Amino acid sequence: MIAKHVPMRTLGKSNFGDLARYITDAQSKDHRLGQVRVTNCEAATLPAAIEEVLATQHMNTRAKSDKTYHLIVSFRAGEQPDDETLKAIEERICGGLGYGEHQRVSAVHNDTDNLHIHIAINKIHPKRGTLHEPYYSHRTLSDLCETLERDYGLERDNHMPNQRGAAARAADMERHAGIESLVGWIKRECLEEIRGATSWADLHQVMRDNGLELRERGNGLVVEASDGTTVKASTLARDLSKPALEGRLGPFEASAERKADKPKRSYQKAPVRMRIDTTELYARYKDEQKNLTAARAEALNKARRRKDRAVEDAKRANRLRRATIKVVDSKGVSKKMLYSQASAALRSSLDAIHAEYTKEREKLYQGFQRRTWADWLKNEAMQGNPQALTALRARDAAKGLQGHTLTGHGEAHGSTSQEIDNITKKGTIIYRAGQTAVRDDGAKLQVSRENDQRGLQAALRMAAERYGSRITVTGDAEFKARIIHAAVDGRLSITFADPGLERRRQELLTQKEQANVRTDRANQRHERGRSDRRGTGRAGSGAVTNNNTARAGAGRAAPGGDGRLAAGSGLAGKPDVGRVGRKPPPQSQHRLRTLSALGLVQLAGRSEVLLPRDVSRHLEQQGTQPDNQLRRNLFGPGVKPEAAAAAEKYISERESKRAKGFDIPKHSRYTDGAGGLSFAGVRNVDGQTLALLKRDETVMVLPIDQATARRLSRIAVGDPVSVTPRGSIKTSKGRSR
Repeated sequence: MIAKHVPMRTLGKSNFGDLARYITDAQSKDHRLGQVRVTNCEAATLPAAIEEVLATQHMNTRAKSDKTYHLIVSFRAGEQPDDETLKAIEERICGGLGYGEHQRVSAVHNDTDNLHIHIAINKIHPKRGTLHEPYYSHRTLSDLCETLERDYGLERDNHMPNQRGAAARAADMERHAGIESLVGWIKRECLEEIRGATSWADLHQVMRDNGLELRERGNGLVVEASDGTTVKASTLARDLSKPALEGRLGPFEASAERKADKPKRSYQKAPVRMRIDTTELYARYKDEQKNLTAARAEALNKARRRKDRAVEDAKRANRLRRATIKVVDSKGVSKKMLYSQASAALRSSLDAIHAEYTKEREKLYQGFQRRTWADWLKNEAMQGNPQALTALRARDAAKGLQGHTLTGHGEAHGSTSQEIDNITKKGTIIYRAGQTAVRDDGAKLQVSRENDQRGLQAALRMAAERYGSRITVTGDAEFKARIIHAAVDGRLSITFADPGLERRRQELLTQKEQANVRTDRANQRHERGRSDRRGTGRAGSGAVTNNNTARAGAGRAAPGGDGRLAAGSGLAGKPDVGRVGRKPPPQSQHRLRTLSALGLVQLAGRSEVLLPRDVSRHLEQQGTQPDNQLRRNLFGPGVKPEAAAAAEKYISERESKRAKGFDIPKHSRYTDGAGGLSFAGVRNVDGQTLALLKRDETVMVLPIDQATARRLSRIAVGDPVSVTPRGSIKTSKGRSR
């Protein structure tokens, strides 16, 4: 971890509002902006907090220095601390600098290879109104980083830079712009030759051989390149300062007239050495930069001409409208109102035209702005240039993605259909996959800490497209478990290189297939049952028809009978036998074979259920199980809001772990009327006692008082219990509570 203060060298450009808006700008990237925090401000929104800070700074009229402190805290590549850790680190660093009570805005950025926090701090104390400037802040930040790395288990980093001043700025320029600095070029090409000179004449000759010139400026020495770039001699090395050289070579002697000999080498502003040849790309970059001003001017002129034509068209239409109004046969107020409406329409059209022109100008300035070499490569890579992407990845030997990663054993090839969110200056592509960010450095894929099943499945598909079907997973146990479930639920045609992960995937796949088979069989039985019931209904209809026919022919003698049928009976002379299809015999009443004759209700997408009037009193359940999932207060009468909140918190915590793949049964609120309960334990959440009641594979949570908790402690887990309609728990070993 490295913490660095970014000073604003031009006081007129320092503005807390601009800095806060920059660090909280997502820049149209889904995964650039992480957690945003406003500290020690009364305002509830970011714009209001900015106004509050600016008002606080305005109260101090004596301070002439910068009133805003910009701090960047960067972590090693691959480190992904959680939000609570980032919050604690920010508070401890600001407190260590003396800004614990100061107003500040912080934002976490994820759009580079290193997770980092930008912190905009108001140097003016909100109550005292005094300005605080930390003394030797780089030493304080170094000590704080060492302590925080130790306390939070972060990877150790170099907190004290080896270079300071101009040398450090030159190194930063090379890293961010990709162009070799004069300081870096001299150190790599000819520093040892310069140090080896034994006289002023030798030193000047070495300088000429390398296209350089050493001369005095003020009280020191400067080295100037052929293109006019200068650097202090002491910046190259401390032993090249004027006092050090005069102590070794004697009083300074100016160089003689420069000879016309061509130098062996000379400094050119060229890309830093890479592992590939970028000559063609750099020539194209230089050509675009050289013609940038002319191309931008031409584009702006075209936009201005389009705007002028649109304005002239709007004015012409307005003149035609006014001419029409002039010949209309109307007088007084009516004609005046028409002219007013025409003027308002013209103003509205002109405002829209000028607003569109302003937006187009801003877009052109952004499109034609000057870019550094590295930024140009990044922009070309975003446009789909594979050579630019290869050049970015060849800038330096990267450590590689760490943490939760996916890779394969084959050579990376092909592309993916996922949408690109950003490309870093090291050539790492950041893809969007729902709430998940997937990073690709060309060798492996890294999955962000905030991930969901959709994102994990997208990452697995990308890995299969890039490396083949055999995937290697790196990460903690929870991540591996979620990856396995994502592969099984998505029915992905992949295998894991780890035998343990592959064995677990096969087990889950087998269980899922067996569950699908059981579901299919149950659906088939259900369909057969529905078909049987439809057939029984048709048979019953035929019986009724026969009975109606019998009633219609009443009074006619049946063959071999006395010519009469007993009224209301199906068969004459048979006791306790009703009409066919209407009343079963006594021994067949309340049996399952009569279900088809009872009242059934068919719910859409559900199975048939008995109407309550047709349920036999001999059955255990006299009605359907209540479904109170949409009701608010289901815990029984007299339950306090804090107890209900504790139950909801416990259920949410267990369900979130269950969603991540942990072997945890489903947890839900207690619903009235749930029978067949068994005791599953007691939990204490936020000072509230909760009883766990298990029914089938679901654990129901019910708030209880302390007396009930003491009584439940005397029974074993698994003992049967019941709950009264008023929410009291009954056990077989004591009274209800």
